[in-house]
Amino acid sequence: MRSIGQQLIRCGTSVGANFRAASRARSRLDFIAKLKIVEEECDEAIYWLEILQSMNIESQLTQQLMNEGNQILSIIVASIKTARRNT
Repeated sequence: MRSIGQQLIRCGTSVGANFRAASRARSRLDFIAKLKIVEEECDEAIYWLEILQSMNIESQLTQQLMNEGNQILSIIVASIKTARRNT
């Protein structure tokens, strides 16, 4: 259980850090590459939340975090698609 929490914190904080790095990208391709990392980390965070749910450790907060994670993931995927179209 503790290791799941640590993984969730690691990938959850990585989303913000890598998004910040994307905002400082040197090129459009660099921007896309950094957003792909954000996408992967966000998806991983959602995965760990799903694991908590499967262990019946579901709470209102877990569900809220999953909803927010899915919203962020959708925004990032849409941003990647837009950036690719504009390349």
